[in-house]
Amino acid sequence: MSVLLEQGHSQSAVARLLGVSEGTVRYHRKRMKGAVVDGRSKQVPKAAAFANVIEAWRLEQVGGRINLAVLHDWLRREHGYIGSLKSIQRYWKRTYPAPKIRARRRVETPPGAQAQVDWVEFPGVTLGREEVDLAALIVTLSWSRKRAVVWARSKDMLSWQSCQIGCLQRLGGVPAVLRIDNVKTAIATGGGSWGKINETYRRFATQLRFHVDACQPRHPQGKGKVERHAQDLRVVVDPRKEHFDDLAALQAATDSRLEDRARELSCPVTGTPIAEAWEQERRLLTPLPAAMPAPFDVVVYRPVGIDCMVNFEGRRYSVPFQFVGQLVEVRGLAGRVQVLKDTAVIADHARGTAELLVRDEAHYEGESTDRVEAPMPLGRMGRRLQEIAASGVQHRSLDLYARLAEVAR
Repeated sequence: MSVLLEQGHSQSAVARLLGVSEGTVRYHRKRMKGAVVDGRSKQVPKAAAFANVIEAWRLEQVGGRINLAVLHDWLRREHGYIGSLKSIQRYWKRTYPAPKIRARRRVETPPGAQAQVDWVEFPGVTLGREEVDLAALIVTLSWSRKRAVVWARSKDMLSWQSCQIGCLQRLGGVPAVLRIDNVKTAIATGGGSWGKINETYRRFATQLRFHVDACQPRHPQGKGKVERHAQDLRVVVDPRKEHFDDLAALQAATDSRLEDRARELSCPVTGTPIAEAWEQERRLLTPLPAAMPAPFDVVVYRPVGIDCMVNFEGRRYSVPFQFVGQLVEVRGLAGRVQVLKDTAVIADHARGTAELLVRDEAHYEGESTDRVEAPMPLGRMGRRLQEIAASGVQHRSLDLYARLAEVAR
């Protein structure tokens, strides 16, 4: 009311805006001119009777973190307090000084050292004739502010990895550190520096040679650069306000507009356009592997049995006999199972098949090694059985008997 009156509004106009009578406005204006003190401010709050108890509770709080809702609940439960939470808040404000303001240190990382990663969600997007929920992964290089965006239909582990690969390819290399949020595809338990990295993502990071640095929980300032770019993305391209035929068209438009944006905006560190600063930083990024890893949502380590098989997801998959007795890495990809040894793929099978035994006969062939003797070769009957099985044709047992009898003769 006082602000409106100071701005020159009439008493009748203020009354109409606030939905009160003009007499009410005149009454309060008179009180403000006379500097009348509200009598409620002189009343003794109900919480004052519990001053000693409240002070003892305050001293027991670890780290100085104060939650007045917890205090109010504790007073009601343990001491029969009947006042409201608002009364506790008013008492606390009068009794205790405001906490100190902690100054924030401004940190600029050197070129090639860090990139910040975050998801941005766009629910209810129309692609062609289909309505879907989309998510955009943003990766921003902290020094040059160059960013890359890759769209996905979900935020599962496969999307998390494939979108990061796409962003790093657009950025031209891998920074030493990726600062991420505490999403479950990255941090399995806990959060921040004390969180446990998801084993699948840890293996992915090792293969691309970057360190995972999780932000502290509820601390968006820890990745403020990508947070600002998340807001700017809605200006650059918002699929809810534009029409795109499919995800590929949306991705192409995003890439083109971000290139233009990099030429328009300036890097605060160098004062040059972001595109020029990025050219300097790109030379310091770790080169991408020649063979990029396929995204995987499961990774486990299994010993190879004497029958050249490993267990994975309730099935058994064959690997070359040379690896019998060794520990190998098994990855679950989208529709495929890969077995690796020292980052090299040694076996590749279909995933989730109806068969519980998935074999490749080539894994049993080859020369013996210094450590493993090659399996016994198949005889004529064994080879014939394999040929019949490979043909996929169904035979009656009597027919099979006749065919095998020819081999025996």
